[in-house]
Amino acid sequence: MDEPSRNGSESDETHQRERLDVSLLRATPTLARLAAGASVRTAQWGLATSVRVSTRLIRAAAQGESPTQLMQETGEDIRDYMRHFLGMSNGSDPLAAEPAPVPPPDVRLRERGAELLAQSADVEYDEPAHPAFERILEELAPDEARILRLLYTSGPQPSVDVREAKALGISSGLIEGGLTMIGTEAGCRWLDRVPAYLNNLERLGLIWFSREPLEDPLCYQVLEAQPEVLTAMGRSRSKTIRRSIRLTPFGADLCDVCLPMDTGEMDALDPNDPIVDRPAGSST
Repeated sequence: MDEPSRNGSESDETHQRERLDVSLLRATPTLARLAAGASVRTAQWGLATSVRVSTRLIRAAAQGESPTQLMQETGEDIRDYMRHFLGMSNGSDPLAAEPAPVPPPDVRLRERGAELLAQSADVEYDEPAHPAFERILEELAPDEARILRLLYTSGPQPSVDVREAKALGISSGLIEGGLTMIGTEAGCRWLDRVPAYLNNLERLGLIWFSREPLEDPLCYQVLEAQPEVLTAMGRSRSKTIRRSIRLTPFGADLCDVCLPMDTGEMDALDPNDPIVDRPAGSST
């Protein structure tokens, strides 16, 4: 190549570089605006995401939603935004549209209900014990297990209310209610907690306080001779109303499935278990 041609080529390359530099200088304000816009938009998205996550956390706490599910949904929002930011076709801008609504919790409950109905129709499905028994055992005190065993082995127990005695059938006020010897008969360690034990057992659906008295009057005579009953009756002119405390069918099923009824079985299962730990001097 001769000298004039080489000089002409170098001149063209120099001219192109100068034009590119001028184009870049002219484009600098536009690039700066794009960068600033992207920065502002990213900040807006971060703020919107923070507000949305905070709102969902409050809603999850109020409605008992799963925190794990909430974090999964937040991660999906972040992935959708990055797809949109990178120009991917399946992305979505969280600032432009609300995320898809989460199915309400009652849908999952109905699915569980449908599963239970399907199991009930399955003749091969075997359910040896009520599924609530395990949870209920976790909510029982050791003395409460003793009370259940007493009611299961010895039957309903007597209870009396001490009320004011008024003439002419006028309504009488309650002095003491629900007096019983269940704690002593069951061998409970904490006799002062027996009223609370009975309330908890009723809450769990294991016992019920019946207005019907027992047929044997002797058991009431023994109960009415107890110091706490005599003290309540001595406060004013009073009378006793005879009641009873009984196992519910649900409570009887729990005792039959879950509670060993003799010391031999208890020792064979777990002699160190606090529920079956016997007080000193007790033979049952």
